[in-house]
Amino acid sequence: MHRFLRFFLYGVACLPLGALHALGGVLGWTMYGMSPTYRRRLREHLEQAGYGDAATRREAIASAGRMILETPAVWFRSRTRLAALIRSAEGAEAALAACKGKGALFLTPHLGCFEIAGQWVAMQLPVTILYRRPKMAWLDPLMREGRGQASVRLAPADRSGVREVLAALKRGEAAGFLPDQVPGEGEGEWAEMFGRPAYTATLAARLAERADVACILTYARRLPWGAGYAMAFRVLPPALEGERPARRMNRALESLIRECPGQYLWSYNRYKVPRNA
Repeated sequence: MHRFLRFFLYGVACLPLGALHALGGVLGWTMYGMSPTYRRRLREHLEQAGYGDAATRREAIASAGRMILETPAVWFRSRTRLAALIRSAEGAEAALAACKGKGALFLTPHLGCFEIAGQWVAMQLPVTILYRRPKMAWLDPLMREGRGQASVRLAPADRSGVREVLAALKRGEAAGFLPDQVPGEGEGEWAEMFGRPAYTATLAARLAERADVACILTYARRLPWGAGYAMAFRVLPPALEGERPARRMNRALESLIRECPGQYLWSYNRYKVPRNA
């Protein structure tokens, strides 16, 4: 089964990006049409954030499918071919300059092609990526193979993985993970996101407060017709008076998502309540 799935994903990866995004758009609408729960959650989250317009909703529906089908291409294409897909990198020079002499914490929410964002970082610096093992066990070795290319170290989202992230930052290397992923019991606190309480991981917020860590927010926006991706880099804004670190992080993510709302994964169950949380 593993060999078959690997062969299949390699085949998908060989398709042009334009074809993957076109097919992904169809997949996104299929998922939206088949699942009432999925459909309701996506619409509720969009409206919660103030995006009740049909244009943003249509883009979000198609973007979810594009995210799925572009992933094999990012996992299994060569670094040279991936680099050719990145058409611009706004703010990259300033971001890398901010990392001089410090550990570099790159945070990418479920926005645009977050898989290629991580690979771009790995092209610049050794990076340790914290990841949560998928519920489908058969996907884990494929994920590790695809993400764990040269200069990438994958660390599980548990205490041992956190220790690896801390060690990488101490060495002056890069680390990264999804800051808007719902944490497990005891790993987060409640903080507002788009006007609604969301259980928010505290790890990113704590690391961002350290003087020896430069915290950079980044995402890769999909360009029309499979033309590639436009990277964007933003330095974490300073905290407001009396603002808790978790809320500061969510406020920064809100600002980032508002730059490209149609490509955020609004169907993600961001407001779920973990057990005993």
